[in-house]
Amino acid sequence: MSGHEYTSRIESLQRLQAANSIHCTALMPGANLLYLTGLPAHTSERPTVAFVPTEGAMAVLLPELEAPGARTYLPDETRLFTYRDEEGHEGAFQQVADALELGGKALGIEYLAMRALEMRRIEQAAPGCRFLAVEPWLPQLRMHKDDTEIAHMREAVAIAERAIQSLLDEGAIRAGRTELQVAADLKIALLREGSEGDAFSPIVVAGTNSASPHASPSGRSMEDGELLIIDWGAVYRGYRSDITRTFVLGAPTSEMKRIHDAVLAANQVGRLKASPGLPAQEVDRAARRAITLAGYGEYFIHRTGHGLGLETHEPPYIVEGNQELLSPGMTFTVEPGIYLPELGGVRIEDDVVVTEDGSQTLTSLPRDLIHL
Repeated sequence: MSGHEYTSRIESLQRLQAANSIHCTALMPGANLLYLTGLPAHTSERPTVAFVPTEGAMAVLLPELEAPGARTYLPDETRLFTYRDEEGHEGAFQQVADALELGGKALGIEYLAMRALEMRRIEQAAPGCRFLAVEPWLPQLRMHKDDTEIAHMREAVAIAERAIQSLLDEGAIRAGRTELQVAADLKIALLREGSEGDAFSPIVVAGTNSASPHASPSGRSMEDGELLIIDWGAVYRGYRSDITRTFVLGAPTSEMKRIHDAVLAANQVGRLKASPGLPAQEVDRAARRAITLAGYGEYFIHRTGHGLGLETHEPPYIVEGNQELLSPGMTFTVEPGIYLPELGGVRIEDDVVVTEDGSQTLTSLPRDLIHL
């Protein structure tokens, strides 16, 4: 992206701040800072905080050793407040608070990202400042992806699909291997195919382990006759993919086929339902109705989906009670599932983008119950 586009994003943030009576917003390393500046900062014991005043240039507090690299990303007018390890960071927080006149003012913070460390330092440096959560309004900036962002997500999907296909072609997913072995192979395949890192740690769970939606891979060997859920994703230029497919080791039972058919129907109707002007909860309701009609409603124990972009989980959330109207450029997952404690689970997850006249599925892997 060009510097002009980042400047435009910061100006959009400043307009939102003014509309919400925010004097300044403090951003931690993460998706919002990356979106606004392109700066790939990380959280550590050395604080890094970007302060975006509603009027004027951005200020960034960071370790002196990080300053040269940061300068290549940040607008020329950005003010840097640096500190060295031997002197500590308290003085830099005070300098920022004084320069931006934060004392007694309304300060927007990321409740889901800011640590007690940074909050405490700001409170000490800017007595009387009031912390307000940015989550109710800041997601508006990132919720609608432009063509470039969607292209990055398409590539993240393509990388993830090539990675799993390579394991299938090599016969790496088979009975006798452990969940951890397959997960490790998948991580390597993702990097080999071009992923910038982990979108999240892959979920590879078989048998009764697969009845827990967010179970972690274990050292147990996978066995014939078991269901196997693999949930994985790639990262391309910061943007994520998130895909789940269900396999069976050997021949499936009739019940396995029934629950897979129910989940497949829910996945299909959820993706077809997504369209502009529709409340997000209606996609959840459509998918949930299909599973309920099949007799497995009580075993669908999570929301139908979540937004996807620079974070693996972000707004909009596809869940009952979310009245947010879908609109073009919104990207999210559709991932219904059924989880039977004594048998295992089935989940089918695809990535979807809302278009002007409906929606488009970015993922293309077959959704059939895959026999290994």
